[in-house]
Amino acid sequence: MTTGRVHSWDLSTGVDGPGTRFVLFLSGCPLRCLYCANPDTWHLRDGERVTADDVVSRIERYRGFTDLAGGGVTLTGGEPLLQPAFTAEVLRACKERGLHTALDTSGALGARADDALLADTDLVLLDIKSFDADVYRRLTGGPLAPTLSFATRLQRLGVPVWIRYVLVPGWTDDAAAVDGLARFLADLDNVDRVDVLPFHKLGAAKYDALGIPFPLQDSPLPDVALVERVRDQFRARGLRAL
Repeated sequence: MTTGRVHSWDLSTGVDGPGTRFVLFLSGCPLRCLYCANPDTWHLRDGERVTADDVVSRIERYRGFTDLAGGGVTLTGGEPLLQPAFTAEVLRACKERGLHTALDTSGALGARADDALLADTDLVLLDIKSFDADVYRRLTGGPLAPTLSFATRLQRLGVPVWIRYVLVPGWTDDAAAVDGLARFLADLDNVDRVDVLPFHKLGAAKYDALGIPFPLQDSPLPDVALVERVRDQFRARGLRAL
């Protein structure tokens, strides 16, 4: 029986896929994004070891809520593809029960998601941190190329995608880089929407609790005008930006 390391779970509406969703936070992540709101999910060792059956049993308890609101199940983290066998088994079990499934990933480990795992995934929430490779590495500690490769693979497989783009002033607001990403996405016919997510500091208390500095503590938040400018750049390429 496949086991995995799980940090926590929650119910959410509207931000982790359509409808009300059971959101499972898996432990472990290969990236160290400077704006990460969940530093407590970075390490596998910090999660509780559970079986896929344990997870599905808990999901079933809340099915009345998720079904009523046209929702489903979202696996996030951390990075769920750090535990591909466990992620695949949970997704498969959910699909067998008729649940809508979503995978929230940076795409950095997209090569670990085999075609069977993606066949059991109704929606991928793909976090593209920046379209500038140098900025991406400084912002996350990892390379951009695997994420873009994963994005084009999802297009070939016909897996619907919501793009998530965190807008951080001084980091991801460069107009040329945003337009480059918009042009890239406009060529993918499986991108349903682009969520421009304003940078926030709601996770700062977690850094304090862990005794580590929050790297962007002194960074400004994006104002409404900047958020709309970036959304308009995506819209100008024919994309639905929210």
